[in-house]
Amino acid sequence: MNGMSGETILVVEDEPSVARGLEYGLKAEGFTVVTAANGNRALEIARGKNPRELPHLILLDVRLPDMSGFDVCKTLREEGRTLPILMVTARDEEVDKIVGLELGADDYIIKPFSFRELLSRVRAALRRAYGELASATGAEKIAFGDVRVDLRGMRVERGEHGVPLTPTEYRLLRHLVTHPEQVFSRDSLLELVWGYENSVDSQRTVDVHMRHLREKLEEDPANPRWLITVRGTGYMFSQRRNVKEV
Repeated sequence: MNGMSGETILVVEDEPSVARGLEYGLKAEGFTVVTAANGNRALEIARGKNPRELPHLILLDVRLPDMSGFDVCKTLREEGRTLPILMVTARDEEVDKIVGLELGADDYIIKPFSFRELLSRVRAALRRAYGELASATGAEKIAFGDVRVDLRGMRVERGEHGVPLTPTEYRLLRHLVTHPEQVFSRDSLLELVWGYENSVDSQRTVDVHMRHLREKLEEDPANPRWLITVRGTGYMFSQRRNVKEV
């Protein structure tokens, strides 16, 4: 299975041999690949200075010579850029994975990794960001509180302002709001939203993204009204309080 439509992947890696290997493998799978050996060059490419290099996804190593991958991720998210970012971190550096997720990374992959695993994560992230997402409710728009979710336009607004969600945040929200009152375990959300099976530390990924959604959409994130934790089980979207389908 090749890339869905020749999507452009930005590989940010300062080790030339690693960068060449990833470039070769991804191109063989049908992707267009752009490489950057440092954070400043990565930011330049991601900002679209050359439109032909504008990436659909960034594969971002944490360790870079001029700035950390964390700084690159943080800067892009603060600029409102929502393209999927996969952080690459060393084995057993749990703090790296958590920091990356906190700063807005969609996923992470641990060195050393197999190319097959990397390819699976890349494809899953692209599906989340650009694939077709069917609505289980049949509604085009769902509103709760002062939040409006446009399922057809893939837009979220709160009050009079748009809410910038990453592709993974949007897909998680969409899955929950189109299945109201259904409880989903972290394992099932990993499979349905992230596209891969559970591992011991990956459940933290779900928790971090859910907290980000609450911070962006709930009036009181510490006591959520809509995006509910079901203790000992998982999460659900509750529409018991004045939810409308448009």
